[in-house]
Amino acid sequence: MTTWNERYAASLMNTFGPPKLVLARGEGAHVWDVDGREYVDLLGGIAVNALGHAHPRLVAAVDEQLRTLGHISNFFASVPQVTLAERLLAELGTDGRVFFTNSGAEANEAAFKLTRRTGRTRVVVAEGSFHGRTMGSLALTSKQAYREPFEPLPGDVVFVPYGDSAALEAAVDDSTAAVLVEPVQGEAGVVVPPASYLADAQRIAHDHGALLWLDEVQTGVGRTGTFYAHQNPELVSGTVVPDIVTLAKGLGGGIPVGACIATGGSGKLFDPGNHGTTFGGNPVAAAAALAVLDAIAEDKLLARVVELGERLRIGVAADPRVTEVRGTGLLIGLDLVEPKSADVVAAAQDAGFIVNATTPDRLRLAPPYVLTDADVDAFVAAWPAILDQAGVQRP
Repeated sequence: MTTWNERYAASLMNTFGPPKLVLARGEGAHVWDVDGREYVDLLGGIAVNALGHAHPRLVAAVDEQLRTLGHISNFFASVPQVTLAERLLAELGTDGRVFFTNSGAEANEAAFKLTRRTGRTRVVVAEGSFHGRTMGSLALTSKQAYREPFEPLPGDVVFVPYGDSAALEAAVDDSTAAVLVEPVQGEAGVVVPPASYLADAQRIAHDHGALLWLDEVQTGVGRTGTFYAHQNPELVSGTVVPDIVTLAKGLGGGIPVGACIATGGSGKLFDPGNHGTTFGGNPVAAAAALAVLDAIAEDKLLARVVELGERLRIGVAADPRVTEVRGTGLLIGLDLVEPKSADVVAAAQDAGFIVNATTPDRLRLAPPYVLTDADVDAFVAAWPAILDQAGVQRP
């Protein structure tokens, strides 16, 4: 009998390698595979499923909107689209304009084009960054293994060490269109810069007439405990008002939707015909995003994100085989004493937990905001045995 994995291999491109599981359904922070085995999802679709799986509010919003008005194209506006744009700007606390997309890579692609409207071409980006895999967003992503097969990529991009304000100051000049950084680098293993870094980046960019562009695709929509990570006093000292912010992942709670937000005068850089999208900002995706925002606000999930994140960080750090724990809220990175993160992922899966390896010695947790106390307790209790099974030696 042909298995699901065999059918997958025979019909899908080998872009992601063999799937770790074939999942059939989910509820809250739990998922079940096709064999009926249950797992606690501590990855949340890579920081996407803010409300977990099958959240009643999200299901109802998508169902109602699809029954009312589905796809209409951007020749027309819809109430959910306009309302969502207003909500995102209100969370920023500034005026601006929003361009909706279907993903984070598309949001970054739109922002990359927006920087060209300054009349400059140079973008200064951080080493360790990940901004997507389209040709434009890939040009802004530092990992050489991702870039080399597709070079030459769009220029003119300069990479500098992340979190190093002096290196940033040395690289930015009057030819720079934008400085692009993540408030926390997710794909690099949840790397947190010094608290002064974003304010320094803003000052340096603006001193040279350049834009400050923050990629909040992974950190935005409450992931760190504030709606935007650059507003989080645990991460950032001073006031930072970016010229461009890109969002996706958690925004739709699993429904594909992204946003490129340009504040102040930057929001007026695009003219009709400069950019476009068929599906971006469609009524169903916008309704889903509004449901996520409503749930975060009404169910006080930001406070819950802070509480759960602290418990998880304390729990995993208690084992001496964890050398460092980083992050804020429910974006958590941890380092192991030896490079066995892939083995830990496999052992965790055997124990009924889904976690993610970002490098050979780094793991990432980005669970849904609806994770329960019992879920956290179960994982923390199982953690030492998971490390044992993975063969991680005690120091």
